[in-house]
Amino acid sequence: MKDVLGLALTDFHRRGTSARLWVNNRYGLREEMPVKVYFRDMSSMPELEWIALQQCRGSILDIGAGAGSHTLALQLLGQEATALDISPLLAELMEQRGVKQVIQQDFFELSSKTTYDTLLLVMNGIGLAGTLEGLKAFFGKARKLLRPGGQLIFDSSDIAYLYGGKPPEKGDYYGEIFYQYEYKRQQSDWFQWLFIDRKTLITLAAAEGWETEIIFDDQKDQ
Repeated sequence: MKDVLGLALTDFHRRGTSARLWVNNRYGLREEMPVKVYFRDMSSMPELEWIALQQCRGSILDIGAGAGSHTLALQLLGQEATALDISPLLAELMEQRGVKQVIQQDFFELSSKTTYDTLLLVMNGIGLAGTLEGLKAFFGKARKLLRPGGQLIFDSSDIAYLYGGKPPEKGDYYGEIFYQYEYKRQQSDWFQWLFIDRKTLITLAAAEGWETEIIFDDQKDQ
């Protein structure tokens, strides 16, 4: 897959600006993704992300770390945090920004020889699971990476609003969405991204042997 997101973020890091980053989908018009959102400092992070960071403890793995902003925030808070991203461009970018520990790897191929107390995925990072079946596989891998008593922290959102509040009951789960990045006339491959409602999450997690606690709800389906 072309690393379109990595190109856009690298341009912004080097120049302080970038061309427009578009997110194409299969349900409506394409949307612009503001690149600067990946470079927020602690003062500009929303409450949802702040609460997630405050829940982190012990050795932390920030999965899908992007530009490394959340890992940097954890470092400033005195936490032991490692950033993980599949993109070589983003791994290099994070090192340039001062992230102390960076792993460039696919989450599902990560060695379980090193384990963590907290696995963190913000900005709907759990979406990398792609589908409900993918989420089951994610839970299985996460279990191998966590120490006894460890925790998995992530945010997601219920996108039933895209269907007028009444998502289809037949077919694939309505939160399994196809996306494609577009930047400077380059397009990534299409990929699936998962948005999961709380009821489905709690049910699926329980079936996989996990206890779920909803620690924050912003009243906007997140």
